[in-house]
Amino acid sequence: MNFDQILAAVGGFGKYQKILYIWICLPNVLLAFHMMVSIFTGATPPHLCRDSLDPVARNGTFDYTPLILNSSEDSCSWSERSLQDNRSAPLRCVHGWVYSNETFQSTTVTEWDLVCENARLNSIGSSIYMFGLLVGSVVFGSLADRYGRRLILLLSIALQTVFGVAVAFAPNFTVYVMLRFVVGATISGVIINAFVLGTEWTCTKRRMLAGITTDYAFGLGYMMIAGIAYLIRDWRKLQLAISAPGFLLIFYIWVLPQSARWLLANNRKDEAIALLRKAALVNGRELPPTLQVEKCEVGGGSKHRHTALDLVRTPKMRKRALILFYIWFVNVLVYYGLSLGVSRLGTNLYLTQFVFGLVEIPARSIVLFVLPFSRRFSQSGFLAVGGLACLFMLAVPADQSNMLTGLAMVGKFGITASFAVVYVYTAEIFPTVLRQTGIGVSSMFARMGGVLAPIINMIHSHSPTTPLVIFGTAPVLGAVLALMLPETADKPLPDTVEDVENWNTRTPADIEKLKVPADMCELTDKTGEHHLRSNM
Repeated sequence: MNFDQILAAVGGFGKYQKILYIWICLPNVLLAFHMMVSIFTGATPPHLCRDSLDPVARNGTFDYTPLILNSSEDSCSWSERSLQDNRSAPLRCVHGWVYSNETFQSTTVTEWDLVCENARLNSIGSSIYMFGLLVGSVVFGSLADRYGRRLILLLSIALQTVFGVAVAFAPNFTVYVMLRFVVGATISGVIINAFVLGTEWTCTKRRMLAGITTDYAFGLGYMMIAGIAYLIRDWRKLQLAISAPGFLLIFYIWVLPQSARWLLANNRKDEAIALLRKAALVNGRELPPTLQVEKCEVGGGSKHRHTALDLVRTPKMRKRALILFYIWFVNVLVYYGLSLGVSRLGTNLYLTQFVFGLVEIPARSIVLFVLPFSRRFSQSGFLAVGGLACLFMLAVPADQSNMLTGLAMVGKFGITASFAVVYVYTAEIFPTVLRQTGIGVSSMFARMGGVLAPIINMIHSHSPTTPLVIFGTAPVLGAVLALMLPETADKPLPDTVEDVENWNTRTPADIEKLKVPADMCELTDKTGEHHLRSNM
């Protein structure tokens, strides 16, 4: 008996799963807040060296914006006229800067003077935050395979809320970066566990919805943060506003279920049966005794504790894992490279941020239409769109801001769609015994891209074309590699490494035996007492 068949019997996409999706979507809205808030809290407003201004300006009481636009002064120094040769000599700004408060009341940049020679600290802080996501993907991924998806998801939400609130009270930049590092780590814990929990409770036909639905929630948060930041211009109040709602999720302790698939894979069958019975009851079904859940084996019933090394120990598993690692790396590199570079487009920051979030909705939607036909070609095609759009930007003159913005939107569209596909594709390629670990390691490589994205954006001031070359060629290479992966559309999930290695050696009879009918999400007995019914 295959677990997908048991899941179909109790209702593979019924009321129980739909309620579960609500629970896994809510934290993803908050994730978008934390991921994108630095665009506003770490923004650099127009500024001038305080010593280069007259006494009135030093008190910050002047109309600053016209002055900075009409001034030829260097914002990192001030000029003092020499008495000997009547020439101006640039001197280091030693008394701080005056910042325009037209757009922001305060940011981390204005509070800690992260400009000029300290400007790199802002990008380094973003990279350290992304490094936290990398660490979290490894730590929380392996912990979830050992202690279960539910426990680690609850822990991640709790830590994210506490440390997110603490960020708002950081006394200095060092403490701020350290706290943000922890928040970044917890974000990985929420992302991968919420996604896998949804995937493992969903039937074959509908399991792609676990990734797409949570992506919609992230896109909603992406747009909402622009409105929240527009209303709250002080960075500490904004940080508090996006973090405190996490305390409202305390009720998850009572409503969030464990993964029955994980319980069976870890020989905790009594708990799995109890959960399956509850799911069947909520879905208006019964767990048929003829299915003999007690005899179902997920992961082959092996007590062997799998590790990340098993991802590269065997030939086919190694090939697929390495390709997926690269695709994850590229997706995050370009996604956050474009997102964090939104301020360079020369348009209203709040409006552009909202539109960048809005473009994610059609990107996710088109995935719903094309993904059922092919995972492999969908992955390759969207990567190609994202990469080529960035390369086309190289041919557009710098003064054509509208065209550059349009191409940036196309690139964001392609990468966002690719990002949605890779979650589903990865969960279907890795076997149950390594699924959480595989997604965790994949996320680790993805976060390497996140770490590099702010650093690559720093290069723009020295070489404007270099970031676009990197953001363009990397996805195109990923599009080629994606064609080397197997097709998983409407295929049963592999449970063991042996299933992966024997993927192409299964006979049609073997596949039919394991496969839940493609247009069905509920399986019942053939005796007439229960019938196969569509859940479309």
